[in-house]
Amino acid sequence: MPKSSFRSRLSVSAETAFDWHERAGAFERLTPPWEEVRVVERKGGIREGDTASLRVKKGPVELAWEVVHRDFEYGRRFVDEQVKGPFAKWVHEHRFVPDGPDASWMEDEIEWEAPLGAAGEIFGAPVVERDLKRLFRFRHHRLAEDLALHDAFSDLPRRRVAITGASGMMGRQLQHLLTTGGHEVVRMVRSREAAQSPGTAFWSIAEGEVDLEALRGVDVVVHLAGETINAVRWTAAKKRAIRDSRVEGTRLLAEKLAGFPDGPRALVCASAVGVYGNRGDELLDEDARPGKGFLAETVVEWEGAARRAEGAGLRVVKVRMGVVLSETGGALPKMLWAFKSGLAGRIGKGRQYVPWIDLDDATGLLYHAAMDPGLKGVLNGVAPNPVTNAAFTDILGRVLRRPTVVPVPSFAVRTALGEMGEELLLASQRVSPRRTLESGYRFRFTDLEASLRHQLGREEG
Repeated sequence: MPKSSFRSRLSVSAETAFDWHERAGAFERLTPPWEEVRVVERKGGIREGDTASLRVKKGPVELAWEVVHRDFEYGRRFVDEQVKGPFAKWVHEHRFVPDGPDASWMEDEIEWEAPLGAAGEIFGAPVVERDLKRLFRFRHHRLAEDLALHDAFSDLPRRRVAITGASGMMGRQLQHLLTTGGHEVVRMVRSREAAQSPGTAFWSIAEGEVDLEALRGVDVVVHLAGETINAVRWTAAKKRAIRDSRVEGTRLLAEKLAGFPDGPRALVCASAVGVYGNRGDELLDEDARPGKGFLAETVVEWEGAARRAEGAGLRVVKVRMGVVLSETGGALPKMLWAFKSGLAGRIGKGRQYVPWIDLDDATGLLYHAAMDPGLKGVLNGVAPNPVTNAAFTDILGRVLRRPTVVPVPSFAVRTALGEMGEELLLASQRVSPRRTLESGYRFRFTDLEASLRHQLGREEG
């Protein structure tokens, strides 16, 4: 019967690593972006007899997977055993081996048996082994980095953090990052019905309302909500929705929080590097002046809407995000079809800079901004090494092992996408996270290829 093992060293004690696995959000943090897994029901956590029911989607097929937890030994081990699912047998043992008082080894051992007996093992074993290696390479890397981030703020009290846009790509991962660190999350929702659930707070830009009582005792609000800027074209209505969702949403929160002394005393707002406009090869740090264009003007208004909170003494951090890389949302999934089909190439002349950031760093930086009590002002949410569009194209093609020989002329972008194409695909922003680095944030990914391989689960070679 096949058995697969994976082992890596962690810079925290075995008990600290074990505690992380017991908290809400651990399974979600350990699920890679290329896996479509939905938790249907949980009964308990990972202790003896606790169960979990999952739905796993593989292409057009959705499979039920039910596991029971057993052999629980606090700080040392627990086991997941499949009671229903795609394998004839699946037993996954998680071991936490001390390596002195402040370090440990994470060991995963899976004993599995493919369906269809010997034929299943002959034809399925190489695929299962490959997928497991891919899965645990991602898991162990994210676990180690998450634990290191939590450890950096372990001397501070646990926080209550409210999040707008908690159902979005960054919001979901930030929520799980926070809860695995022992923090409490309040999800700010725009449905009164959804706001009846525990751990939620109602807010509505249209109604000009924020449920402040639900925010009593909250330490920080992280504001991520906003209309997506990705569309076929920017119509007048779309531009109005983009602008109002950001500017009016931030203004509403800033005004309400400013007048509520018993509520959050910090506001972290996701902003955008679009504020710099099209600047060619100019190196742009947090002190660079704003540029021109719809996005630049929107971000200036957007960030200005937080002044009321700053004037009331709240600690306000504005994180200017670049292109966030993940297979779960944003720009990257839109690129993958063209690249995988071999129909991709540089856009325009390819000399425009792409200010990218890995999703794990985007959420890590938001966590850093929420936790650090002395941090305020503007931070650039971009990796330290921006690349040109031509370089980005070559690297993504190499990661996917696909040719990138079909360039997209600038006139075609302008014709098909108009103003959106001009500002999102042809504009150049060579952005530096100077102040972000000075704040003490340590990037997980400074190399684009390493980030893409992590997010897409692609090995070198």
